Amino acid sequence: MTAQIDDGHQASINSSTKRQTRLRRVLNRLGLIVFGVLVGAGAAEIGLRIVGFSYPQFYEIDSSLGYSLRPNIEGWYRKEGVSYVRINSDGLRDREHSKSKPADTVRVAVLGDSYSEAMHVEMDQIFWKVAEKNLQNCPNLGGKKIEVINFGVSGYGTAQEFLMLHQRVWQYSPDVVLLAVTTNNDVTDNSRALRKTNDIPYFVYTDGRLTLDDSFKETKTFQMRQSAPSRLVSWIQDHSRLIQLINSANRSFKYWMAARKARSAAPKSAETKGPMLGDEPGIENAVYQQRNDPVWNDAWRVTEGLIARMRDEATSRNARFVVVTLSQGIQVYPDPKVRQNFTDRYGISDLFYPDHQFERICERQHVPAIILAPRLLDYAERNKAYLHGFGSDIGNGHWNQLGHRIAGELIARDLCTGGVLK
Repeated sequence: MTAQIDDGHQASINSSTKRQTRLRRVLNRLGLIVFGVLVGAGAAEIGLRIVGFSYPQFYEIDSSLGYSLRPNIEGWYRKEGVSYVRINSDGLRDREHSKSKPADTVRVAVLGDSYSEAMHVEMDQIFWKVAEKNLQNCPNLGGKKIEVINFGVSGYGTAQEFLMLHQRVWQYSPDVVLLAVTTNNDVTDNSRALRKTNDIPYFVYTDGRLTLDDSFKETKTFQMRQSAPSRLVSWIQDHSRLIQLINSANRSFKYWMAARKARSAAPKSAETKGPMLGDEPGIENAVYQQRNDPVWNDAWRVTEGLIARMRDEATSRNARFVVVTLSQGIQVYPDPKVRQNFTDRYGISDLFYPDHQFERICERQHVPAIILAPRLLDYAERNKAYLHGFGSDIGNGHWNQLGHRIAGELIARDLCTGGVLK
């Protein structure tokens, strides 16, 4: 009996020893895997720093604007075009500017979205910088210097641009406020129903009055982004080039998938040839069509109301307010057959319909307007030039260096000859 107990006890010990041995082997293997991953990640981190790779998070949450540019952040931008981006200490994609306006200086504040922020080109190539350079010799300045300050942030609609004007622009005492309108999506950006996001502020008409809807601050998404874990993740992203590379690849993949989905959803015919222009993610091709439904009518009404509010604020501060409408790739594509294919595909009768709408709004509100797209098309056709896009996506997307240059020259010419700077 005692021998049987001893044998059972010994068997139990042997079984336990085997389990411990297997566990140690598994842990050792896991340890080697973790060690290999850490060594590989460390080597990748060092390599990315040696080659100068960076893809920082340029934006931060903002309790008034939804999000804004992060002060003092810098790094490479490669999503469309390539440039090294620096955000100044006040959260502007611009050089440093003093809050107090220098003597004998005329200041122009530019409000806009990704066309004004323009991370896809170097800063000295952006249209407002080109305009600043060209305005230096404007005789209407009477010998004064011109200083342009950029308040553009990617993705902003007129609502966020108005809040930027109201809360931040006046600190710099501008003499002129220039609102740069992206005609294809600024209207939809001003409508929750069309933009389909709850993460930003909107303006709505309540009892006939334009009122701020900032309920985004109460959403779980916004509150989560303010939490300690979210701030820790942001800190890790700021300090790890490998994480930045992963984020860059992830965003590029999502953008590619969205573009592919947009192109596959676009109407096609056997006669359709040429690039599928105008089908970029975020583009609302419906804006080229005259639509008479409550949602679109409200979006246009809110947009016009915000332009009137901006005009009134500028007037109350003895500043001039000017609207400039930009262009979209398909509007200024140099090949008329490609433009015709696009209009046929979507049943569009006038590619400049949104530009004409903004022109009429400005006429009703007594706001000077610079309408660029038809003039840029004229340049593109005469010179067989592509003003939008980079590399294999030429003709599509944002202005390239040439597009910014021609737009900046036209804006400077109109501001100078139009008497705005007197």
